Amino acid sequence: MKTQLIRQLHNYLLQNHTDLLIALQEEHRLEPYLRQKVDSLGDLLAQLQEEKRPLYVIEALCLEELTRDLRPSRFNYMRELLETEFEKPYQRLRDSGILTYELINLIGACEPIFEVFAFGEETEDSDQLKHAVMGMIAEYLES
Repeated sequence: MKTQLIRQLHNYLLQNHTDLLIALQEEHRLEPYLRQKVDSLGDLLAQLQEEKRPLYVIEALCLEELTRDLRPSRFNYMRELLETEFEKPYQRLRDSGILTYELINLIGACEPIFEVFAFGEETEDSDQLKHAVMGMIAEYLES
């Protein structure tokens, strides 16, 4: 079960937090990170198994808990904003193969904005946040 949860968490990171996944890989901390996160489920996993919940329910509830502190994804937020509001630069970056690299750089450039607006599930739809990030993206693309 833990192996399956590690695989699912890895896939979640790949799809939603490519920036974190790459950083963990570069620091050779990916495997320990994944194992630690899954090990932190201990009581929940045991409880669900004792309740004889179906495997798919256990996996879904555990993945929900594993990713709670990872939502929302800054990487996806930035990618979606770039794609919808800066379509031509987005296509150029994607076609040249450097989109992921540039998204990671943009997240770093926008870090102060994300902190000021306390980026989270409650604030991700904020127009003020969106416009502040768009301003930083425009500035970044001009340089």
